[in-house]
Amino acid sequence: MPAPPISRWGHTWRIALVLGISGLAWGPLAEYQWDRARWWFWLDLAVGVLSFVAIFWRRRFPVAVALTTNIAAGFFLSAGGPATISLFSLSTRRRWREILPVSAAGFASGAAFILFADPTAPSRDFILVDLALLTTIVAITVGWGMYAGSRRELLATLRDRAETAESEQAARIAQARIAERAQIAREMHDVLAHRISIVTMHAGALSYRDDLSADEVKATAATIEQSSRLALVELREVLGVLREGAGDAEPEPPQPTAAAISDLVQRFRDAGMNLVVDVLVDPASIPAPIGRTAYRVVQEGLTNAAKHAPRTRVELTMSGGPETGLTIEVTNRIPAGQRTAASPPASGLGLIGLTERAQLAGGGLHRSTTTDRHVLRVWLPWAA
Repeated sequence: MPAPPISRWGHTWRIALVLGISGLAWGPLAEYQWDRARWWFWLDLAVGVLSFVAIFWRRRFPVAVALTTNIAAGFFLSAGGPATISLFSLSTRRRWREILPVSAAGFASGAAFILFADPTAPSRDFILVDLALLTTIVAITVGWGMYAGSRRELLATLRDRAETAESEQAARIAQARIAERAQIAREMHDVLAHRISIVTMHAGALSYRDDLSADEVKATAATIEQSSRLALVELREVLGVLREGAGDAEPEPPQPTAAAISDLVQRFRDAGMNLVVDVLVDPASIPAPIGRTAYRVVQEGLTNAAKHAPRTRVELTMSGGPETGLTIEVTNRIPAGQRTAASPPASGLGLIGLTERAQLAGGGLHRSTTTDRHVLRVWLPWAA
């Protein structure tokens, strides 16, 4: 894992810490060197300056810089600060195959100086204290570095998890929006298609029939007006879910179930459809989840019959039970001749939506067309 960037303040306190450690380590020996071996003083200072410059490459070459500065610090105490920070930086990587050899080399170099070359040690007791102090410094530096590296990895892991959670949340929101848009489109089609079909059918009748009486024209116009008004109301209800707030939109009404199929059938009959209904199951006994799907199936089937086969006999059959499931079949004859009025445009989305609804409910849709008949059959499991 790459180390985080260091700020200007981070560089400042690190430089101050390095200089402080070098001053404490080299101070007692520097006086001796100045008085008795000035060449050693200048050599020690030069090695310290080079070590100080080298630590700026400790992240690019961590092992080489740490090994060089720690060996140098054993005989040239002015390099003690650079050796400490380079060993600390190496320990943050938490790789024992790097930490152990460098720590051992630094300790051996420092111990060799204390045992054989330190002119300021007055007795053996002080040598043992110096060795214990050296061991403590190395252990604290390594332990502190490993703790910092562990904390750095923990923070990076938490940051990655937070970013992953945010991206997953954004993906879930996007998927929910797509699903909601698809549901709104499906609901708009289911709610409005049959209304617009009725309006189109009656308007088409007015356009090519000239044998209607004034009362019949008035009744047809009233039907068109009523269907158009209901279409606008239902459109407003569906689009109300797109608003940010409730505003002046009414609460969304409950979706119709199988119990509302009788009202739906009556509306198509009132619109002039020659509809024969054979219901062999009590709509009130149909569970609500499949009842909503059944209502949409009947609505789409009758709407398609009104659009593509007007003035023909349409048969609606519903049968089934808890053991066999619910079967809905809408059958209509295919007109033999061409219509004089323009046919309404076919969207192709209604049957796609019905197929999706049936599959989501655990059922299936089958559609077949012969030379004179079109059959739409949907099966739904009773406990969907």
